[in-house]
Amino acid sequence: MPRVVVHVMPKPEILDPQGKAVAAALPRLGFEGIASVRQGKRFELEVEGEVTDEVLASLREAAETLLSNPVIEDVVALEVEDA
Repeated sequence: MPRVVVHVMPKPEILDPQGKAVAAALPRLGFEGIASVRQGKRFELEVEGEVTDEVLASLREAAETLLSNPVIEDVVALEVEDA
């Protein structure tokens, strides 16, 4: 069964306190050279049947309507993974 992965990230102008906390912790744990961190969400949707352009358009609409908060988040990618 094919899987569609949806990536949702905070809009660039939105503060990301979780990302800032991770960015601050990385050097303390010995991980150097990371300038910034943004934390987002990943959704994995298993699709019945073939993933067509129409199915992807419908899933993008669902992602923009239900899986993200369009005021503060962007749907940045939909990726199709074969099962």
